[in-house]
Amino acid sequence: MKNYRTTAHTLYDIKCHIVWITKYRKPVLHSKIAGRVRDMIKEICKANDVEIITGHVSKDHVHLFVSIPPYISVSKLMQLIKGKTSRKLLMEFKELNKKFWGRHVWGRGYFVASSGNVTDEVIMQYIEYQDSKEKQEVDRFTIG
Repeated sequence: MKNYRTTAHTLYDIKCHIVWITKYRKPVLHSKIAGRVRDMIKEICKANDVEIITGHVSKDHVHLFVSIPPYISVSKLMQLIKGKTSRKLLMEFKELNKKFWGRHVWGRGYFVASSGNVTDEVIMQYIEYQDSKEKQEVDRFTIG
C-alpha cells in the first residue's frame, strides 16, 4: 500500500510513461535549454499534483514517467506541459525562433503507456539507459 497516493476521496496508483519530440526532431534541447525544460516540467507537475518518478531530456525528445492523479487526464497534462514550455522557451531563448517558426517547439502528439503492461522498474531502467548507445548529453531529473 505504500505506493498508493490519495486525494480527499480517492486512493490511486496511476503511472504513465510519456514521450514527446521537438518539431522536426531538431536537436535543440541541450545545456541551458534542457535545464530550463526540466525546471518548467517540474514546476508544472508540482502545481498539478503530478509526481515525477523519473525523466530524461534528450537533444530531440523528452521521456517522463509520472504518477497522475485521477482528476487530470494525460491529454490535459500534455497540453499544459507542451503549451507552457513552448511559449516560455521561445520567449527566453530567441535563437529558437529562427529554428521554429509558427510558435511551436514540440512536434504534434505524444506517446503514452501505462506502467501496467511492464513493471515500473523496466520503464525506469529503459529511461536510465535511454542514450547509452548514442552517448548523447543526458539531463535526468527526479523530484524528491
